[in-house]
Amino acid sequence: MNELPLGLLFVLLGLLLLCSAFFSSSETGMLSLNRYRLKHLANEGHRGAGRARRLLDMPDRLISAILIGNNLVNIAAASLATIIAIRLMPDQQDLALGLSTILLTLVVLIFSEVTPKTLAQRHPERIAFPASFILRPLMTVLYPAIWLINLIVKGLFWLMRIGHSAESKDALSAEELKTLVNESGETLPQQRQNMLLGILELENVTVNDIMVPRNEVVGVDMEEDVDTIADQIRRTEYTRFPLYKGDLDKVIGILHIRDAAEFLYSDEPSKVMLTKAAKDPYFVPENTPLHTQLLNFQAQQLRMGLVVDEYGDIQGLVTLEDLLEEIVGEFTTDFADNKEIHPQRDGTFVIDGTANIREINRALAWELPTDGPKTLNGLILEHVEDIPDANISIKIDQYLIEILQIRDNAVIAARVREMAPVRQG
Repeated sequence: MNELPLGLLFVLLGLLLLCSAFFSSSETGMLSLNRYRLKHLANEGHRGAGRARRLLDMPDRLISAILIGNNLVNIAAASLATIIAIRLMPDQQDLALGLSTILLTLVVLIFSEVTPKTLAQRHPERIAFPASFILRPLMTVLYPAIWLINLIVKGLFWLMRIGHSAESKDALSAEELKTLVNESGETLPQQRQNMLLGILELENVTVNDIMVPRNEVVGVDMEEDVDTIADQIRRTEYTRFPLYKGDLDKVIGILHIRDAAEFLYSDEPSKVMLTKAAKDPYFVPENTPLHTQLLNFQAQQLRMGLVVDEYGDIQGLVTLEDLLEEIVGEFTTDFADNKEIHPQRDGTFVIDGTANIREINRALAWELPTDGPKTLNGLILEHVEDIPDANISIKIDQYLIEILQIRDNAVIAARVREMAPVRQG
């Protein structure tokens, strides 16, 4: 080595540093690859992705090969730098060794570690896919050394009583999927993000959260006279509605408006025409998760169900449209079509006490608490813990609520304003 020209030694040192940069960038690039994008590209036939995926299926062998190569070239570079330093300063060898150590450390850190690893972290596919051409045959060449090193490592683990950890799984939990969707950024439009999050939220929401309350259910009382029933059917704005006798708990069936045509246009209409045309009522337990109920509607080929509590009393009504709105959002956001939320000129909103909190949050992009009462009236009563007087105000989180009207021990209307959140620190 001492007989080689000094210029050639510098060239060899540069090549060793390039090899060190290759191994450093390869390690970071391979480990920074997005496993799900990698799997997608491999399934699409991308050769580089396929090679990288096969390498990552053997992580212990891959890391061993990279580290063996990296350490070999770094040690060789240190030895070569020492020879160059001694030849440049033959009379001051101690100083030469110290300077070579410091300078080589700086060069390795900057050009063979920090720079290539940062580049690989920012563009892992551009580094890892080409590197897989070299790493695969390198693993074959170094297989005996890799096998021996891994055997020694396993022995050390056995001595330290470190067992095999559970293999990592590619499957993601629902919460991890939500984070993945939220972090998708511009690659996924906001509307699609909301739809995907809506699907993932179905298991955390029950039928009781979105049902139409019992007092708002529109149906036809079959104990009324024929003319009154016909007038109610003509004026209804719903496609389907329940038929009952005197009380909603005595439901007869669910009638589709098209099945009422014979009754409406008959010269001698009778209630029997409606009861024959009505479908049997379908009952839904109030605590049924939405994703379960969506599958139940699909299996039963139904679009409406009556929500019952543990005693069998009807608490409200849920439709397939209600479930779909939890996924895609409201079919309309025009306040003019919302009969419960009334915007005011001063930026506040006058909201009916019977308004569903989830619907308020969806319509106004608010975050009123939804883990307790389902209506604005229930939320106010829970916080006041008494029947309040009109014109009093309460604060719930960042929302100021002024009670406007009380009737029959319930809040009929309230004015709500969202206040700017208080900054901490």
